[in-house]
Amino acid sequence: MRLWMRWKPIRIRLLLLLSVIGPGIITANVDNDAGGITTYSVAGAHFGNSLLWMLPLVAIALILIQEMSARLGVVTGKGLADLIRESLGIRATAVIIAIVVFANIANTVSEFAGVAASMEIFGVTKFLSVPIAAVAVWLLIVKANYKIVERVFLIASAIYLAYIASGIMAHPNWTKVAADFVTPSFKFELAYVTIFVTAIGTTIAPWMQFYQQASIVDKGIKPADYVYERIDVIVGSIFAVVVAGFIIVACSATIFAAGKHIETAKDAALALAPLAGKYASTLFAFGLLNASVFSAAILPLSTAYVVCEAFGWESGVDKSFSQAPVFFGTYTALIAIGAAIILLPIPSLIQAMMASQTLNGVVLPVILIVMLRLINDRRLMGKFVNGRVFNFLAWSVVAILIFLTIVLIGLSVMGWLRVAVPGM
Repeated sequence: MRLWMRWKPIRIRLLLLLSVIGPGIITANVDNDAGGITTYSVAGAHFGNSLLWMLPLVAIALILIQEMSARLGVVTGKGLADLIRESLGIRATAVIIAIVVFANIANTVSEFAGVAASMEIFGVTKFLSVPIAAVAVWLLIVKANYKIVERVFLIASAIYLAYIASGIMAHPNWTKVAADFVTPSFKFELAYVTIFVTAIGTTIAPWMQFYQQASIVDKGIKPADYVYERIDVIVGSIFAVVVAGFIIVACSATIFAAGKHIETAKDAALALAPLAGKYASTLFAFGLLNASVFSAAILPLSTAYVVCEAFGWESGVDKSFSQAPVFFGTYTALIAIGAAIILLPIPSLIQAMMASQTLNGVVLPVILIVMLRLINDRRLMGKFVNGRVFNFLAWSVVAILIFLTIVLIGLSVMGWLRVAVPGM
């Protein structure tokens, strides 16, 4: 009896953590979408383990930014778009939101491209897989309540373990992996710089801040639960980066070791079969399908939150279609557009993906600077403002991200010019 009473406070804390956990884990893992998986697959296949050393730095940056986003949501009870409108005014907000929406449309298209590519590995045509996925994610958000939606998303987050399994099945040299993990290296080559910047740049996207904060508000997490939400963010960020590391390791130990080259995550899944076995290949392909469907649900949902918060319209998964017509209408429109474009006879979506990343890069510095301004407003945040050390770290991360964003935009423009002007 005494032992039971001694464990009671721990049990209560554990129950509180389980009741709060969700927004941080879900947001961080969706970042490993079709584009992110492709980036890490190419990194491992083309450059081996040479990019592993940057992952701890990526994890720190992700934790810092997502923690501020979570704190804003918990303390103010408002979404980020709502706070931006109050801070910058309706006109500036409208411009930012327009860019975010356009970028999210392009991102949603790339997620359905991931659905099509992953199911083609299993012999299913995109004309069947894409409509089924679109209807499934639409029904989930429109018909289910927040608790059900969050549970489904948490299960989808757990399925990312497939990439860890693929990495183990690739039988890498773990001693070398450990050495490469702690040994910084850099190559001053255009391809290496591009994948290096892209790997970091895809880690923190504007939609993540909007979605996480909106889901925290939607879930009704209060300041008293802030410590548990912080754990949610940290665990989610670390898990997402660990998954990214295993993707690199899997492709490095097989495709890079065999001297082969790939362009997409689908190529990586197919290449793993003869090198690491069909089970590793199947798990990798299944992980791509899960990530693509997962993200195809989240990105339009994030966009719906952004639009409604920015203009003061009703929003929330727990609302009905009649209560929040713009929210569900926006979500429906993005699902329909994203799926429809994939069904068109388009030879390549690479330029669309590059454009979405560039647009994300344009708006990201603005979002992060506004977030730092909001998080340091004592009238808004009270005792939850940033401390000096946290501010130093946060501003350092923002400065580095802005620099890398400028580099990424420059590389993207160079890529477009090469396509537009052959021989350049």
